[in-house]
Amino acid sequence: MKILILGGTGEARELAEIVAGERGVEIVSSLAGRVRAPVLPAGAVRVGGFGGVEGLRDWLSDNDIDAVVDATHPFAGVMSAHAAAAGTSLGIPVLHLRRPGWREGPGDRWIRVPDTAAAARTVAGLGDRVFLSIGRQGVSAFAHLDRQWFLIRAIDPPTGGLPPAHEIVLARGPFTIADETRLLIDRRIETLVTKDSGGESTAAKLAAARARALPVVVIDRPPLPPGATTVDTAGAAREWLRRRI
Repeated sequence: MKILILGGTGEARELAEIVAGERGVEIVSSLAGRVRAPVLPAGAVRVGGFGGVEGLRDWLSDNDIDAVVDATHPFAGVMSAHAAAAGTSLGIPVLHLRRPGWREGPGDRWIRVPDTAAAARTVAGLGDRVFLSIGRQGVSAFAHLDRQWFLIRAIDPPTGGLPPAHEIVLARGPFTIADETRLLIDRRIETLVTKDSGGESTAAKLAAARARALPVVVIDRPPLPPGATTVDTAGAAREWLRRRI
């Protein structure tokens, strides 16, 4: 059985690690190539896009893929849609592996919004010093806000326009609560903006914001394709694959 793992996440690497030892299974992990120094998974790896639904469908057919696991970032909505469409057209089963999103708890001051444009509209009235923790893509939605100062943290430098007053910090998680608290205090942050990425690697910022009673603008995930089959752990994805082996 030959499996394509659409990766780039910790869950994708975990799945590749545990499936690589399965007898009778060949895996290929695909990375988008948007991070300059990605952490590589076990097994064969390809880097780069496919060229839309048609390109992905051709690649799946040409490489005799039997199943696809979409373990991309929860905000890689376009790739997830392409995987579902290509799999359906070829009759190849597609599983979407998504870690659970974060949940608001006592003491949190969350404001949920549907996208980055809505986040920019919301944050305009929430303090003068804003911490953008949304990755490098989407920062341009805040470029027109010239009355606030932004701390922008990402793994690689942001693409597109930037707000006039800003500082860029390049860093990769995991981060500790102590580190995040120090960052909020040192930069005098008044508002946090984050995507609902889920996971433990970058969750400490939420605890630090809660302790300081800061408002948090949380960008909701894009929906998965209609009828998508989903699991939330690499172990559950492995069991799904084993039933097909």
